[in-house]
Amino acid sequence: GLSRMIAMPSPAHVVLVVEDEPILRLNAAEALKDAGCEAFEAAGSQEALDILSEHPEISVLFTDINMPGERDGLALAEVVHQRWPGIRLILTSGREQPAPADIPDDGQFIAKPYHLDVITNLIVSLPRS
Repeated sequence: GLSRMIAMPSPAHVVLVVEDEPILRLNAAEALKDAGCEAFEAAGSQEALDILSEHPEISVLFTDINMPGERDGLALAEVVHQRWPGIRLILTSGREQPAPADIPDDGQFIAKPYHLDVITNLIVSLPRS
């Protein structure tokens, strides 16, 4: 049984956290790692798309809607859904709640302020594609 102990379990999900507030982004990434996921971090849409292009293993996008730059989180989710249709989408915002029809691909919306365990439980329970 030695070889079984050495093998690393594959992460529950590989998550890209997109959030322009560094503290929130770091907290979410840390909580996801503690929950057995792998986490990448991006401060905005362009950085997020760059990371997605380099890391095909990413399976979940968790993004804030309200971000500086030319694309907000909803626009980012739209692009991600078109380019990487297998990625699951989770959006958050402290301002407006988008209509379910505005979120591509039965993505989910969580209002801010959120509890980190709500996010991690939601992501960990997503089926593996």
